[in-house]
Amino acid sequence: MSDLFWLTDAQMARLAPYFPKSHGKPRVDDRRVLSGIIFINRNGLRWRDAPREYGPHKTLYNRWKRWSDKGVFARIMTGLAAKHCEKKTVMIDATYLKAHRTATSMGVKKGGSMTNGDA
Repeated sequence: MSDLFWLTDAQMARLAPYFPKSHGKPRVDDRRVLSGIIFINRNGLRWRDAPREYGPHKTLYNRWKRWSDKGVFARIMTGLAAKHCEKKTVMIDATYLKAHRTATSMGVKKGGSMTNGDA
């Protein structure tokens, strides 16, 4: 797959200070795992659909879950945003809502009659 996402050396250098210390045996390659997590999130894929170049999908999920629970990703985002000293608030809304056109219940009372005499 030629469209895989890989973090650069410069990007890894900026992220490394936010990584938790490794206790015991060394972690699996941070670049590979984080690149895989970003790829999955960017493309809206299931963990099991991760390309094999990123390693086992269970490893990607476990790192994402563990670091999310510890607040590592939140600290990364806060730290990177603070270094730019942005004076305004920027919000990203990633919600996506899709409903079938017949799923609406606006204007319909119980029993199937329309409100206000509309037909």
